[in-house]
Amino acid sequence: MKFTNGYWQIRDGVEPHFAGSAIEAEQQGDELVVYAPERQIRYRWDTLNMPLLTVRYSSPMRNVIKVRISHFEGGPDKGPHFPLESDSKFKPSVRITKEKSVLESGDLSVLVDHDSGWTNRFTGGGKMLTKNQYKSTAYMIDRGKGSFIKEELSLSVGELVYGLGERFGPFVKNGQIVDIWNADGGTASEQAYKNIPFYMTNRGYGVFINDSGLVSLEIGSEKTSRVQFCASGEVLEYFIIYGPEPKAILERYTALTGRPALPPKWSFGLWLSTSFTTSYDEKTVMSFINGMEERKIPLSVFHFDCFWMKGFNWCDFIWDKETFPDPKGMLSRIKTKGIKICVWINPYIAQRSPLFAEGKKGGYFLKRADGAVYQTDQWQAGMAIVDFTNPAAVKWYTGHLEKLMKMGVDCFKTDFGERIPADAVYFDSGDSERHHNFYTFLYNKAVFELLEKKRGKGEACLFARSATTGGQRFPVHWGGDCESTFEAMAETLRGGLSLGLCGFGFWSHDIGGFEGTPNAALFKRWLAFGLLSSHSRLHGSTSYRVPWSVDEESAEVCRFFTDLKARLLPYILKAAQEASKKGIPVLRAMFLEFPDDQSCAYLDRQYMLGPDLLVAPVFSEDGEVSYYLPEGEWKQLLTGETVQGGRWISEKHGYLSMPLLVRPGKELI
Repeated sequence: MKFTNGYWQIRDGVEPHFAGSAIEAEQQGDELVVYAPERQIRYRWDTLNMPLLTVRYSSPMRNVIKVRISHFEGGPDKGPHFPLESDSKFKPSVRITKEKSVLESGDLSVLVDHDSGWTNRFTGGGKMLTKNQYKSTAYMIDRGKGSFIKEELSLSVGELVYGLGERFGPFVKNGQIVDIWNADGGTASEQAYKNIPFYMTNRGYGVFINDSGLVSLEIGSEKTSRVQFCASGEVLEYFIIYGPEPKAILERYTALTGRPALPPKWSFGLWLSTSFTTSYDEKTVMSFINGMEERKIPLSVFHFDCFWMKGFNWCDFIWDKETFPDPKGMLSRIKTKGIKICVWINPYIAQRSPLFAEGKKGGYFLKRADGAVYQTDQWQAGMAIVDFTNPAAVKWYTGHLEKLMKMGVDCFKTDFGERIPADAVYFDSGDSERHHNFYTFLYNKAVFELLEKKRGKGEACLFARSATTGGQRFPVHWGGDCESTFEAMAETLRGGLSLGLCGFGFWSHDIGGFEGTPNAALFKRWLAFGLLSSHSRLHGSTSYRVPWSVDEESAEVCRFFTDLKARLLPYILKAAQEASKKGIPVLRAMFLEFPDDQSCAYLDRQYMLGPDLLVAPVFSEDGEVSYYLPEGEWKQLLTGETVQGGRWISEKHGYLSMPLLVRPGKELI
């Protein structure tokens, strides 16, 4: 959100109140508290008729500094708030002199200068990381939009910004405007299903903005040498997280916001779906499963998408009797083949569903200000939205899922959760605008905790689309509705790389693309990419994704890469354990593994699967691919040949091959 008109002028209708100086500092417990009026105080009358910002510095754990900027503090704090962890044993140090105030947290410190207007410096390991300066910290009044607290952190020469959730545009975020606001916008725009108010830079630190509502960022886009972020209201809170290595930043960020649970071993195999609007019944389903078996393609999970329930009834959690007259028997017959079962759900209850009357009577839905159920026709006719802030609603909703589990369902695809109104009334009376993004956390938490309770820890697994901060605790997440094109395949990877840099350890996508029908070349290239992701699913919208529906060679490619993933499984599971213990994703941006190699800074068409396997998907019909290989003597996984790194390589690959390079000195299979 821009407040300025160019560098010098303020936009019409905006009234700025910048922190002008640090007039006084004091220690309150383990906090450093600094008072910042909008101008320097020379005489007593200078203290009158102006705002005073209170800036509190504290530290919840070593190498993490929390900054809280407030204007008016008398308003209600309705929440919701991200659940955060802290180290109660850790105590920062605070020093205050006439010239400066300092709070130190391990190797990270903040220095507030008392003599030069408003200047604060964050230093890590003796190196300046970023700073506030004049006009950085402010209380802004926009006469059309309300009040905001905004902050600016400096960007150094060559400093690059990464993260902010599953974003499908350019991998490096410099020059972009990013609004942290979940939306069902596909994968081809600036909108995202998984918006995370966290970024890291190649200068050794990360920034987490602790606000579950709309956070607007200008990343070198309003002022070219600063990142600006703002949120509505009277308070803004953020954390500076020191690495200096990007892995250490992620480890500390996920120590603060939560780490992914370890998904079950079976979830790392191949998932096959009915697809969305295709025609299917038990005969179709069994033909798919038997066809995979006949072609010797191992299958781990079969997924039933939306139309396992009757149209206009989503969700009633009742199998469509016309299509599936014996659902329990069908699931039993599938499970005898050693295949797990996943079914599609969402948090919306159509008016035609028999559950609508139950939910209305019980008070289980979001409401309008007049007390009416909040209903819409977007998606399902007359649908209501489950209110997961109501414990009774959670129990009611998950009770229906439990019945499906007793029938034989092993996991759920928790779709949607983005189209949540910003003016609804919640059971917990929380702030509706801030509940918009947070809704997905409560939704996925409710379903995941049911699976853990009934299946046991280590056996719970979702296939979730929407997420916010902390959503990484409930894996797995997939990349949403992409088109069936090479361009969409590339944008999908960019989204996964950015999400991984926000602590999401496990990620998947629709092999072949969701919208449209992939041609044979695209499908075979996407098969290789999909089966070299942490999780692998065949799914589409209006067409089947069984490989032979494209051509029989696709079945051969699917079998080849499914077998390869099975051979790599011990290695992948080791990377999965690291994701769960440290927050380091299985699918990793090259920057994460090679932060000192400047050639890796912008790379978004290749990645590391775990720490030691470089994967370069082929994004072309003719099989041509170029990739960068860091220094050292690497080994081709498929041929065993050695390749010298420190250079760009161009190759041409058939469908049973792609660039797969093993890190120098490592053995994977």
